[in-house]
Amino acid sequence: MAANSPKGGQLARQAAMLCQDAQFQLYLDRRRRAKHGMTESQLPDGTHNTDDARDWLCAACQIQSRAELDHHVTAAATFRRIRQRFLSWKQQGGHQP
Repeated sequence: MAANSPKGGQLARQAAMLCQDAQFQLYLDRRRRAKHGMTESQLPDGTHNTDDARDWLCAACQIQSRAELDHHVTAAATFRRIRQRFLSWKQQGGHQP
């Protein structure tokens, strides 16, 4: 990490744990299928892994590193919305993204 790179804090840790969560990875599979009108045979469950989840989250939050979540208000707000949508999906049984 470069000397001028932001250091991650609580949000970065939460994001790392989220990206490692198999249920979040499944959420991304199902979300992508729904968004693009794909079938499960076109994008099977289990397609997204930890690295894919990290890449997707960084792109969605418009950041290069999860550490930036603790330093950019807009990225942090986006992350919180994503996490809340995932938690709602999970509470509903994981059927619709």
